Amino acid sequence: MRIRRQIMSSRPETSAIAVETATGWTTLTGDAAEKLAWLTELPPPSPVAGFVLPFQPRSFRDVLLYQDHWINSSRGYVRRFMPSAFRVTSAYERLTGTTFPAFRPPQLFHTQPIYYFGNHLTIVPSGLPVAIPSFTQALDYELELGFVLAKPLRNATAQEAVAAIGGFVVINDFSARDIQRAEMRSGFGPQKSKHFLSSMSATLVTPEDILPRIEALEAAIEINGRRIASLSSAGMRFSLGEVLAHLSKDEQLHPGELIATGTLPGGSGLETRRLLAKGDELRLIIDGVGEITHTIQ
Repeated sequence: MRIRRQIMSSRPETSAIAVETATGWTTLTGDAAEKLAWLTELPPPSPVAGFVLPFQPRSFRDVLLYQDHWINSSRGYVRRFMPSAFRVTSAYERLTGTTFPAFRPPQLFHTQPIYYFGNHLTIVPSGLPVAIPSFTQALDYELELGFVLAKPLRNATAQEAVAAIGGFVVINDFSARDIQRAEMRSGFGPQKSKHFLSSMSATLVTPEDILPRIEALEAAIEINGRRIASLSSAGMRFSLGEVLAHLSKDEQLHPGELIATGTLPGGSGLETRRLLAKGDELRLIIDGVGEITHTIQ
């Protein structure tokens, strides 16, 4: 089931929840309304320039679930910003047939889900034009799968945790790559390099449509109408149930909290060697979930 917000024409400051049917979009009623009651208990999202989120997140955690993204984006960062070092690391990888040690994720990645808290108040809807921030010359996108809680969790098992997922969205984690490394080295995690903006698809898809094929979702990146990457959701280090069980360990989680899987392998400009520029038309797609589009200003 696909869900979106419809701005009410008579009261543009409000929105109604709509579901997709065989004959089009209709206002949420009946069994669907009962199943999605958790959505109506969240603060309604405010429309932005005529665009609206499917729900307003209460928080945003971004998890690192894909080792290949970490390795390839680390390699891409050095290629772009440290060309002399890149020649050295490339020679090392050619001679040894192994990944350069500094490109590998931290050891903690292998023993527990690792994540950072993003800014849930700067998530904008798909379709909204996006300006390049004044503090970066290296604006990047990151294509991720997001999932939202419909039930509270605390000390949940993996099975209980999966049953609490209310739906899936496409997430774009905008990143200022030229200031990210210095912030990360501070020991406090990403700051302005991440918190200025993220975005979400216009639709939310209920879990029964996604969970059976969670490791087989196809995705794509297009810039200016040209497909520059075809991706897959395969290869998560931990299951979504394991992620949520870890997050809920002696910590209360609430309906409306948003979690993202981290970037799908190949899903960022550092990996495709194509950062964003003024005038670009960006399109991020996860088949069966939705898409995000932005004009870069």
